[in-house]
Amino acid sequence: MRVLFSALFWAFLSATSIALFPVALIVWAVTRPFDRRLRVLHLFTCFWASLYTWANPAWPVAVIGREKMARDEAYVIVANHLSLLDILVLFRLFRHYKWVSKVENFRIPFIGWNMRLNGYIALRRGDRSSVVQMMRQCLTALAQGSSIMMFPEGTRSPDGRMRSFKTGAFEIALAAKRPILPIAIEGTARALPKRGFVLQGRHPIRVTVLDPLPYAAFAGDGEDALTARVRALIASAIDEKDPPPVATA
Repeated sequence: MRVLFSALFWAFLSATSIALFPVALIVWAVTRPFDRRLRVLHLFTCFWASLYTWANPAWPVAVIGREKMARDEAYVIVANHLSLLDILVLFRLFRHYKWVSKVENFRIPFIGWNMRLNGYIALRRGDRSSVVQMMRQCLTALAQGSSIMMFPEGTRSPDGRMRSFKTGAFEIALAAKRPILPIAIEGTARALPKRGFVLQGRHPIRVTVLDPLPYAAFAGDGEDALTARVRALIASAIDEKDPPPVATA
């Protein structure tokens, strides 16, 4: 039954992506002349991504603390990374930001093309020149008033436990002198673990926006100390004592 439901879900995702990408193109073309940061297109993308959690009763999503995100502030947003679903549930914030994502995601038909339309920022793992370009693009986005969204772990956790954080997001926050907004995600690894595409039944999902860290609160920190500090904040907000089992098909 799970395999059948999963097949129906992925078919629904594929069909709606084919249908909605032309709409995204129209939104981009109409709003681009007066919306240089592509805020309207990003909000449409939030709606597009949210369809998949709204339509799936097995994924009740609770978003806590959204009011902590000031609409006129440009944050370096960081979240723990458990599952492919993290991307979908973070769109439920309905706040403006630019994703930093591995370059492979931009090649996915329709979804990746929409990421390019939105001006999200691509990163080629293991390529130093790509890292430098990514950081430059992040600084530009922040200077223009757009937040950026990053997963400091770099990849999904295979067992639901938080991995070590890379320092890139925190180097950017220090260089740009922008506040950091930590977000804690829970439940997505149980719903769809890293290995496999079979949905694992009903699991509540929670996205908790933690208190922002203003630049003045970490201006004296080094990048390593700041990285450890923010990781500890997110770890304290989630329950790692009972990580989800690795799913089997």
